[in-house]
Amino acid sequence: MPPEMRRRRVPSARRRALAVGLVALLALSGCASEPPVAVSSSTVRVGLLHSLTGTTAISETALVNAEKMAIEEINAAGGVTIDGREKKIDPIVMDSGSDPVRFAKKTKELVKWNHVPVVFGGWTSSSRKAVLPTLAEHEALLFFPAPYEGLESSPNVVYTGATANQQVVPALDYLKAQGSRRIFLVGSDDLFPRTANKEIKSYAAANGLTIVGEQYRPLGSTDFASIVATMKAAQPHAVVNTLTGDSNAAFFAALNRAKLTSSALPVMSLSVTEEEVHTIGPEVLAGHLVARNYFQTTSGGRNSKFVQAYKAKYGEDKVTSDPMEAAYVGVHLWAKAVSKAGSTDVVDVRNALGGLSFDAPEGRVTVDGGTRHVARTARIGVISADGLIDEIRNSGRPITPDPYLTSYDWWKA
Repeated sequence: MPPEMRRRRVPSARRRALAVGLVALLALSGCASEPPVAVSSSTVRVGLLHSLTGTTAISETALVNAEKMAIEEINAAGGVTIDGREKKIDPIVMDSGSDPVRFAKKTKELVKWNHVPVVFGGWTSSSRKAVLPTLAEHEALLFFPAPYEGLESSPNVVYTGATANQQVVPALDYLKAQGSRRIFLVGSDDLFPRTANKEIKSYAAANGLTIVGEQYRPLGSTDFASIVATMKAAQPHAVVNTLTGDSNAAFFAALNRAKLTSSALPVMSLSVTEEEVHTIGPEVLAGHLVARNYFQTTSGGRNSKFVQAYKAKYGEDKVTSDPMEAAYVGVHLWAKAVSKAGSTDVVDVRNALGGLSFDAPEGRVTVDGGTRHVARTARIGVISADGLIDEIRNSGRPITPDPYLTSYDWWKA
């Protein structure tokens, strides 16, 4: 037998090491059927999955920071209690690249190959919808921190962001109270904007408002000159903006070029936070309106500590925002539920979450056990020249989530 065809005998210890390395490599490539995962008995792994690149990175990068900070706080206090033993939380961070397909792929990698019981992540409704089958198949939870259109209640998702009756409806109530009767809708061509605008049109028909225009652009679009021209011709009293990510920068720049200032045409944004203001520039956005459930300026000692801790960790120039706070709250709620259940099992955690409360930076929040949405206070704010958002109205109390809008006759019809 030629030397190059002859097999060398490899020592058994080395063979085992090579085998483990090969299986691990296959696990990373998604080719192994049962890849082993090294899990310490003193830790529990979780997934942090957000867009660190792409069009929504402007909004999502800071959410990972908030989730890491929550994990460090929980670990410093002893971690979570599982079967009577304290375990530290070990995060695995992945980048979904502003792509729902990639988000689904990375979620499967986390829950199937890394066996994490929970993923904290997502931004667009398309990304959330894309992972529902994987979550159900592998019995994992997703804590979703972004506001969304509602009309969903998955047993595998905990919605810490606002649903429609906690954001869309309060925004419209405010515009109506201000006398804005002619509304122009602009949004990204995605699930949340299109569905939210269906809700807005139903509200408008029942409340004496007129929708004078409705325009969409693809995610990441930077061309808004024609939309702004159409908007100007329609003569609206206000604009409701559901653009996602860095498209907001191009849209507001186009408004400024057309001399449509906030005093001439106020824009009520559903996807703009302090993070976008900080990146785009307050000189472009000052005076425009935002509908959210938390602002960095929200009063209360719990929020002061949260803001101080975040700035101390990530830099004095950093800002806090609504989805960051919702992401932070989600980690704490999951940890409380795990310790209450003594388990990371999805059914056990889901049961423990019902009625669970947490003293969040925005105030006390409580999980509705039936829908796994969180009761949150609605807030309307105006963007200030210093880049922060000043609250000008709030609901006075946390609003019970109504994701299917069952309490509104205009939607039932």
